Amino acid sequence: MTETTQQNRTGPSGATKESTELSKGRQLGEGRGASDPGARGKTTIADGVVEKIAGMAARDVDGVHAMGSGAARTFGAVRDRVPGGGKTVTRGVKVEVGEVQTAVDLDIVVEYGVSITEVARDVRESVINAIERMTGLEVVEVNIAVGDVKLPDEEDEEEQSSDRPRLQ
Repeated sequence: MTETTQQNRTGPSGATKESTELSKGRQLGEGRGASDPGARGKTTIADGVVEKIAGMAARDVDGVHAMGSGAARTFGAVRDRVPGGGKTVTRGVKVEVGEVQTAVDLDIVVEYGVSITEVARDVRESVINAIERMTGLEVVEVNIAVGDVKLPDEEDEEEQSSDRPRLQ
């Protein structure tokens, strides 16, 4: 009896009656308006977009003084002074973006006196939340390299370069 009931539900190829009708409908072009418009087409997100999101999210965390290694910050300070150069939010950020996942590497400078482990945890959380919310990509890892600690009596590279006369 079970075998007879199963044969009534499935066609000769073993497909259910409902799935066979659904296949025929798709082949004939029926039900086009029923599919999700978001699934029609492909969205590609450039590495630079994810880098900007990660850079902004990391800079917003309390305890992060600057982004980038010493050399990157020095070159960045010079580039910031060049007319049209502008500040770059991607300094100290490197990403690898796949179709559905991304990985992020960050170089940061922390303020003296803060817990580096807490700042790193907060940066990871902020970066992951921002990227996943804005792009829909899954963040598989956020690697953080703390390259320096900003002491209270140290001047920034940007402050040092702004003290010099500007060439025109």
